[in-house]
Amino acid sequence: MSKTAKVSYVCASCGAISSKWSGQCGDCGEWNTLSEQRPITATRSNQRVGYAGEVGTVTRLNEVATQSVSRTHTGLLELDRVLGGGLVEGSVVLIGGDPGIGKSTILLQTMTQLAQHLPALYITGEESLAQVAMRARRLELPMDKLQLMAETRVENILATAAAEQPRVMVVDSIQTIYTDSLTSAPGGVSQIRESAALLTRYAKQSGCALFLVGHVTKEGALAGPRVLEHMVDAVLYFEGEADSRYRLIRAVKNRFGAINELGVFAMTDRGLREVANPSAIFLSRYDQAIPGSVVMVTREGTRPLLVEVQALVDDAFSNPRRVAIGLDQNRLAMLLAVLHRHGDVATLGQDVFVNVVGGVKVLETGSDLAVLLAVTSSLRGRALDDKLVVFGEVGLSGEIRPVPNGQERLREAAKHGFTRAIVPRGNAPRQPIEGIEVVAVGRLADALAAVNWS
Repeated sequence: MSKTAKVSYVCASCGAISSKWSGQCGDCGEWNTLSEQRPITATRSNQRVGYAGEVGTVTRLNEVATQSVSRTHTGLLELDRVLGGGLVEGSVVLIGGDPGIGKSTILLQTMTQLAQHLPALYITGEESLAQVAMRARRLELPMDKLQLMAETRVENILATAAAEQPRVMVVDSIQTIYTDSLTSAPGGVSQIRESAALLTRYAKQSGCALFLVGHVTKEGALAGPRVLEHMVDAVLYFEGEADSRYRLIRAVKNRFGAINELGVFAMTDRGLREVANPSAIFLSRYDQAIPGSVVMVTREGTRPLLVEVQALVDDAFSNPRRVAIGLDQNRLAMLLAVLHRHGDVATLGQDVFVNVVGGVKVLETGSDLAVLLAVTSSLRGRALDDKLVVFGEVGLSGEIRPVPNGQERLREAAKHGFTRAIVPRGNAPRQPIEGIEVVAVGRLADALAAVNWS
């Protein structure tokens, strides 16, 4: 009589395996993330060769042949930018985002364009063929070349791909795909991990570029095991609200390009359209300067971007609140303490609300100086010059630290008509930049004194 197969439990957050279920993962500390995983039945295809005398091939690093990576343009320049210049042969790209934000739309647009000159296959596991066709007609996309298939069994998908030999393939979504080698339901940790592994292996062996669509949790992270993000070559996240006109795609992982690269799109009745000048959509031109508003130059990937930072400081009725949208809330609390100690500007009894206009998430510390100037402007009720642009990191001792690529940021500001900039001393240009006056400061007090308050 055979022994009963031992059941293990896998954490959906970190992928740790436990012999028994518990409410909290012992490795990462997350709650309610352990799910049951049954062992995979060993078959000829998934058996591993043990230490039976077989030796792999070893090559010296300097003997490895290198060649330039060829890229295929997707037809959307902003998507090419996020991917690092285009789609790489054999790459696996995971795209995540909230429901209804545009994941299927942008992939359908991309695939219909690529299908005009490459064999392309679109696998839909969530929608019927009729639903995908209706969307394509509504968006007025070319429909004569793209191959379409509704399937959720990974073995059938791989058999069809082997017969059709596509150069680009989409699987929408990975949470609906399952393999017969596991008995668990689709969407489980083991099913997602094994299905993604089979699809990734096919992409690497055949050279087919693969897009995987992933669901996100209520916290905004990709659902499923963390190992899923490690298996793929690039991870792209949709940012922004579903009811907003603009959609932002950020690369949080990319083996073929820069991370934190940002692509900006506008949602229209004909699908997603790329925004040629993203800085223009995040800047609001007012009839007159208003308190609490300042323009900063951030850097997203390889591109400088002008965004507006707004602050509202008001008397608190109970415990003062610190709310940051598009910025790190803990860093806001720290910056307010620095403003009090080294700038002699106190916000002890006020609520402080800070917002980055347009739904952009600023991940770098170059926004520190802009946040503090916006807070000071709102607290004093005095506006800053509408032709002023600032950037710089603020240290705990009140010093203004330089940030990378200061010259490019200043040129971007000058291109959009800004005539004055307050920057860290380390970012002061060696040669004057035409059209913009640069004021270099080393301390927070110097920055507050350099502002022309109106």
